Amino acid sequence: MASKPTAAQPKRAKHTDADDPYEYQSGFGNHFSSEALEGALPVGQNTPQVCPYGLYAEQLSGTAFTVGRSGNQRSWLYRIRPSVMHQPFEPYRAGKHAVVGAFDGGTTEPTPAQIRWLPFAIPANDSDAVDFADGLHTIGGAGDPALKSGIAVHVYMATTSMDRRAFCNSDGDLLIVPQQGRLDIATEFGPMAVAPNEIAVIQRGMRFSVALPDGPSRGYVLEVYDGHFELPDLGPIGANGLANPRDFKTPVARYENVADNAGWSIITKYQGQLFVAAQHHSPFDVVAWHGNYAPFKYNLADFSAINSVSFDHVDPSIFTVLTCKSAHPGTAVADFVIFPPRFEVQMHTFRPPYFHRNCMSEFMGLICGEYEAKKHGFLPGGASLHSMMAPHGPDAKTVQTATTRDLSPARVADNTMAFMFESMFQLRLTPWAVQHKQRDHDYYKVWQDIPVTFDPHQRVVNLKDPTV
Repeated sequence: MASKPTAAQPKRAKHTDADDPYEYQSGFGNHFSSEALEGALPVGQNTPQVCPYGLYAEQLSGTAFTVGRSGNQRSWLYRIRPSVMHQPFEPYRAGKHAVVGAFDGGTTEPTPAQIRWLPFAIPANDSDAVDFADGLHTIGGAGDPALKSGIAVHVYMATTSMDRRAFCNSDGDLLIVPQQGRLDIATEFGPMAVAPNEIAVIQRGMRFSVALPDGPSRGYVLEVYDGHFELPDLGPIGANGLANPRDFKTPVARYENVADNAGWSIITKYQGQLFVAAQHHSPFDVVAWHGNYAPFKYNLADFSAINSVSFDHVDPSIFTVLTCKSAHPGTAVADFVIFPPRFEVQMHTFRPPYFHRNCMSEFMGLICGEYEAKKHGFLPGGASLHSMMAPHGPDAKTVQTATTRDLSPARVADNTMAFMFESMFQLRLTPWAVQHKQRDHDYYKVWQDIPVTFDPHQRVVNLKDPTV
């Protein structure tokens, strides 16, 4: 009979699949095909004179027509009504919404300071009910969507589902990271259920609506103005590891044929401004589709972490889930990086993240648990920003522990998931973020009590026993 383990065995973060009512197609970057009615996809061509079931063919292009085959992204949607059947667009909540697109001196401000925010508050009063679209707030960003150059970082705090409203981003792709509460996302390609510890990517031009099955919800959003998210190259790691393609999930077709006088509102973000158009039918009337330009979701518990098994703390890029590449090889418009549960076994090593000044900007958030480098003050639902070349690293308490601890193999980050949006761009902050009441103006103090242990007369320092 097999012997029983002598110690508790580490567990992967809990999967949320059991709570997901929807079906998906597996894979990353595939050419998918899906139909809610058998035979709804045309056979042998994309635009027959009359489509099956009297549907209309509509192409959604994610890249220019002439992009090479290896990078070309587009999908064909077969829908009950063309998406062009809407009323004229009008400005939406002009001067009242908290979304910013162009990051210039008139709308944002720079700061080299290390910044931390305590958890962003979710509106508590029914009178303050806001849905995902109205709950978006821009933290900061760089560039201009009109030039297809730059990124934006947002947070959302929502208390109610989007009712007969859909959101569409013409400026770029959105990577959504729920922190509190599941998101039930209806898209033109089908529905997705996205829980905390999962992410969703909804690309430029796709209409979607967010329902809140758990009530109030909060989370983070990374927006890229140019390119699309892809899996990072593995190099000498080999063919497997990190985020594996088979674990990404793309929705299957599901449609609703709803048209009445109550109508729908289509909220579009264009050059950082919001506009709205009314229409008399649901935008989610796609009966079938095929292509490689489609939204997807991913469970962060599926990430296969790779780390040093000898010595030294390796660079955090080893934990990259998705990247949006720039024109400069090896440099990202934005990376999505996580710090998942794992073993740490490095010997003779300062194991927490090292002290650092970076040529990239680092925005961090915490989904759950305690981040290994700052167990106090960096809280779930909060955030930090270490701008380009801003010094940062573990706080004084972490330094004290890390320099005196036993270096036996140990678990780190169990029941925790922190993440980072890292970008080549220097970020400018919105007044909303700079002046926010949850900004921790004492953040700099976490480093002030780091002990000075330098001794020019003693090369080998034993911090466990200061008398040695």
